[in-house]
Order: sequence, then structure tokens, then C-alpha cells
Amino acid sequence: MTKKLYIKTWGCQMNEYDSRRMADVLKPLGYETVAESGDADMVILNTCHIREKATDKVFSDLGRIRDDKAAKAERGEKMIIAVAGCVAQAEGEFIAQRAPYVDMVFGPQTYHLLPEMVAKADGTRRVINTDFPPESKFDYMPAPEAKGPTAFLSIQEGCDKFCTFCVVPYTRGAEYSRNMAAIIDEAKALRDQGVKDVTLLGQNVNAWHGDKGESLGDLLFALNEIDGIEQLRYMTSHPRDMHDRLFEAHTLPKVMPFLHLPVQSGSDAILKTMNRKHTAAAYIETIERLRALRPDIAFSSDFIVGFPGETDAHFEETLALVRRVNYASAYFFKYSSRPGTPAAAMGGLVREEVKTERVHRLQELLNQQRLDFNRSLIGKTLPILIENPTSHPGQMYGRTPYNQGIHVEAPVHLSGRIALVDIQDANLNSLKGTVSVAFEALAAE
Repeated sequence: MTKKLYIKTWGCQMNEYDSRRMADVLKPLGYETVAESGDADMVILNTCHIREKATDKVFSDLGRIRDDKAAKAERGEKMIIAVAGCVAQAEGEFIAQRAPYVDMVFGPQTYHLLPEMVAKADGTRRVINTDFPPESKFDYMPAPEAKGPTAFLSIQEGCDKFCTFCVVPYTRGAEYSRNMAAIIDEAKALRDQGVKDVTLLGQNVNAWHGDKGESLGDLLFALNEIDGIEQLRYMTSHPRDMHDRLFEAHTLPKVMPFLHLPVQSGSDAILKTMNRKHTAAAYIETIERLRALRPDIAFSSDFIVGFPGETDAHFEETLALVRRVNYASAYFFKYSSRPGTPAAAMGGLVREEVKTERVHRLQELLNQQRLDFNRSLIGKTLPILIENPTSHPGQMYGRTPYNQGIHVEAPVHLSGRIALVDIQDANLNSLKGTVSVAFEALAAE
């Protein structure tokens, strides 16, 4: 009998990947995903602990879902409520105490055990599993099911860097790299389902290494040889783990000319306090080396504003770095304390109104750079992966090599194909274009 599964996902691309794999694991048990939670037989909240008040957001959703569970119970039906992900890993016991109606609480390393956990969650006992098992979930998950022409492929998990602001080492555990052959096999399985664009994922993806000492650069060279996979990307990277073979991989035709490389701050003093173990100058050197190898490359980054001890002078150094790099896009956040991290015990806290003012200044600069970059593409012809129709007749949605969303005037039969598109307009959030006459003629032959 078919059962209804609803999964709500917060946070990073790794969580998006994990949610899809959880759905894959539960499919043999008869679970099919649905868009609404109200009548689901199982609800999974896949949580993220990076953002502020993450736990509060989880309990807000749990209150609503508790009412849905009660309504089903009145009809003699069951609903399993599960909390997964990093909040579950960090605060599993607290969740269990505060929300006794939750049936399952489990961390990111246990998803391959879902069938066993579901069997145990029979309504009379609760399942709590926040262990870091000796085996990796990657070794036991089924082959992925593609959802379109783009796909995430997780190759690495965990982090050994211990940045002072970050919870990842405590919620995802130590670094673990998948076997290279398994990654190649998964990429081919995705290719066989029509995937053309693959994004390699990891908490510290460029720390990936194979059993025989292969690096991420070596992996990209191997993936570049797979017929049918046309575009390769990877995230999230650490500036300390850029290496010669990876630099060289950016000259490959299938590796997209876009890299997300978080710097967090432009101040060496703050970077040291963050335990980033790189300098602003070393970061700039990496950017310039990549631009020398790949002149069309563009960058995005992450920034934390108002980290403990950050002065006006430190923040000005961040603005100077942003002007020097000239980003195509970026993410920026006001610092907020995470319990259990070293930064949570630091002095020198920055007042909230100061953080807000700095964020507004950084946002203004980064948004202008993003708009300028988007507009610089007007008049150019780019290869665009056409993904799916929009709500407007004759219009398709796609992604540029720079990971921008684009609305393209194109026929539906181009879904899943890479088309040459003339870029005609751009705003802060997306581009517009039409399929080039030359490509239409070529496709008609």
C-alpha cells in the first residue's frame, strides 16, 4: 500500500541531497513524497543548525504537525513525526523532552538506517539515534533517483577545520571521503537518467581524497571523461584546500567557470580569531591564479559580519577585499552565537545596531557587483541548460554556467538539453534570453 511522505528541508545543498536520499531509502517501504504535510503518513523535518534560532523554527513547525497527527489519530490513522539533520544531532534529547509526540530523532549519519528506525517507531516507543556510526551512510544508500537534468552528488561529509563559529564538526562529524569508484558509478547512474549537470557536494568538498590518494582535481578529470555529463560544479570549498591539480581542473571544458569560495572576512586578525588558517592575501592569490587559468571565471563567497572583536577597521578590510575580488554573487550573515562553539565564549561582542549597519553596507556593495556582473552578460551567447517550463507559455527556466537562473524563450522540447542562448536582459536576481538563431538551425539539422 502506498504511504504518503512529506519532507521539509532547511539549510544547505547537502541537506537537499540528504532529503532526496531519505525519500529513496523509504521508497521500498511504500512511501511516496507529497507536497503537503497535513495528511502524510510520515513527516520528516530535515533541519539545519547554521542559522540563528534554528531550534525555535523546528518547534514552530512541530506544533502545527502535532495538530495534524492528532486529527489523523481521531480518524484511527497514524502519522510518524521525525526530526532529522543537524538540529536533531545537536539537540536530540531536548527535542525528545520538549516534544513527546515526536516519534523519531536522528542525525545526518544515520539515514541508511531509516527502514530499521521506522520499523521500531511503532507508536509505543521512540527512536533516538544521534550516534556517529563507524560506517558511512554513503556505503549503504541506494542508487539515486534523478529529478531532472541537474543533480547533486555528495562526495564528502564532515569537517576537521574547526572554525570557531561553526557547528559542522560537531553535527556532521569528522571528514569522510567516498570511494572514487562509487562516485563515478553514481555519476553514470545519474547520466543514465538524463542528468547533464552535476554538482559535487561536501561540507569541505575540496578536502576530498580517494583511497589511492586521488584529489578532487583528479576526480574532476575522471568525471570530465563521462559521456553525457556535460557540466561539473563543486561546493563548498575551503581556501586552504585549493591544490595544483584542482587549479588545473578548472581548465577542463566541463568544469563550469564559477566557484563558490568562502572567505568569511577580509581582516587577517578576524580570520585568525575564526581559526580559518588562511590570510586575505593568500585568498586573493588563489583568486588571481584561477583567473589567470580561466579568464571567464566568476566567484561567489560567504561573509560573516560582526564577528566578536570585529572593529570598524576590520570591516573596512572586508569591504576592500570585496572591491578587489568583484564577486558575481555572495551570501552574508550577521554573526550569531552557536552553543558549543569556541566563538560562543568570546568577548568583544559587536552591538546589534552596528552589525545591522555593516550588513547593509556590505549588501549594497555586493548587490551592485552582482547586478553589474549580470548586466555584463547582456549581448553575449551562453550555453544554457534548459530545465523546465515556467508558468508563462513559450518560456523555459534554465541555469547559466555561472549558476544564475534565466528565463528563456524556447520550445518545450528543449527540456533537458543545453542550448545556446542570446542574453537580452538582466536584473539582480535573474537573466532573460532567447534561443539563438544559430542553435535553432543546428538543432533542426
